Amino acid sequence: MKASSLSFQAAVLFVIAGMIWGLVMAISDDHSAMPAHAHLNLLGWVSLFLFGIYYRLRASLERSRAAMTQVWLWIVGTVVQAVGVGLVTTGHDSGEPLAAGGSLVVLASMLLFAWLVFQGERADALLRSATAPAE
Repeated sequence: MKASSLSFQAAVLFVIAGMIWGLVMAISDDHSAMPAHAHLNLLGWVSLFLFGIYYRLRASLERSRAAMTQVWLWIVGTVVQAVGVGLVTTGHDSGEPLAAGGSLVVLASMLLFAWLVFQGERADALLRSATAPAE
């Protein structure tokens, strides 16, 4: 599987879960979990879809182990963080470690993504300078 495909598919599953969660909150008239719902939609839908676009544009990364690791870390971290934030915002302090742990996993995933982006830009710059016509 390609990193972009995994990102797109996971993003769609997250947005469906986020929409259902939003509907449940609206029907029950209990919006106490809204911060967790927002985390799920932003990290799960928006960020993963953007990662997918980036990886689709970077054919050299599409099947790399680092890109797949980054996406899987993001998925796991998002689930753990959203559950933790949901527990905390609904009055369950037991969710604090989950929210904190998920946040750290998401941060680690973003640092890996940043490294991949900067490595790709550096490789492109070297390629451009190597193939530039001599003056």
